[in-house]
Amino acid sequence: MTAAGFRALALLLPEATEQAHQGHPDFRMGVKVFATLGYPDDSSAMVKLKPEQQDMVVGAAPSVFAPVKGAWGRKGATLVRLAALDEVTAEGALRMAWGNIAVK
Repeated sequence: MTAAGFRALALLLPEATEQAHQGHPDFRMGVKVFATLGYPDDSSAMVKLKPEQQDMVVGAAPSVFAPVKGAWGRKGATLVRLAALDEVTAEGALRMAWGNIAVK
């Protein structure tokens, strides 16, 4: 998947907007970020999952997902390798991340 494809899928979610955070495009609902592009490099993205969701996606697709290093990763921030990502998996991960902030 390309960065443009990831962006397009993120922006299909209800009330999703694109802004920037620490020099990277991010995707939000209101003020809450649910995904970021270009972190830690242009070949990656990040989705904010719950730790148990992170365990599930990393276990199911370790070539696609990995915890972000450090405390953010332990809280569910999940690295996404764009080149290994397909559209169905991207939609699922983005929906989970979006859903985590949509219910609050």
